Amino acid sequence: MDTVARILIGLVAALHLYFLVLEMFLWQRPPGRALSGFDADTARLTAPLAANQGLYNGFLAAGLVWGLATGALATQVFFLICVIVAGLYGAATANRRILFAQALPSALALGAALLAA
Repeated sequence: MDTVARILIGLVAALHLYFLVLEMFLWQRPPGRALSGFDADTARLTAPLAANQGLYNGFLAAGLVWGLATGALATQVFFLICVIVAGLYGAATANRRILFAQALPSALALGAALLAA
């Protein structure tokens, strides 16, 4: 089960690295605009906000990688809970898809990590 937990945590970290790239570097390009549904002007105006959000996603990914590298369950649990809370908040305030793209994978990884402990 430890291997499953590590793979799931790695996938959540990779997903947040993807969010970082999408929000910091691709927000005004087709992938970012497809995600947000914004036209070019709105994407340009919201790019600084998206970049800030992308930076936070990078910190979440870094924390998960740190937890994997050190094997520290407490670190893994902390950052997975942070991701779940962010996903729940995003689903409640921005877009329900965030629940399935962010909170659910993190909850599965958290469950696997706790079962492996």
